[in-house]
Amino acid sequence: MAQRTEKEVTTTTPTLCSNNCGVTANPATNNMCQKCFNASISTVDSTTILKKRPARSVNLRSTTPAKVVIRPPRVIDPVKRDQQTINRCSGCRKKVGLTGFRCRCGDLFCSEHRYSDRHDCSYDYKTAGREAIARENPVVKAAKMVKV
Repeated sequence: MAQRTEKEVTTTTPTLCSNNCGVTANPATNNMCQKCFNASISTVDSTTILKKRPARSVNLRSTTPAKVVIRPPRVIDPVKRDQQTINRCSGCRKKVGLTGFRCRCGDLFCSEHRYSDRHDCSYDYKTAGREAIARENPVVKAAKMVKV
């Protein structure tokens, strides 16, 4: 049997960030923590962007008069106004987005007010039910038989 030799255990002390923030550093990020490294990259990028932009000369005293554009007042189409307010509950005015429930009375409601007993519903369910039953179940009358 061969004797096993114990591998040497290398213990390295964690290096701290070079910005002295107290977090362990990574050699791949120039001995900085991830937060400091990202901050240094963003400042370098913004300074290089600022250096690349040409300076504009601004003439405050212009010889030509400035043009003033007067626009007519903005008129919102009533159809578009209804479409803009359509995403709120008619009971509590809470934003419902795509989860709104359309009632038979035509209004949009949240999950709390979607049932007819939870809001002032103007739809008459009783009359609608009677009409549906009458339509689906017509009265059947037998033809009169002639006596001989």
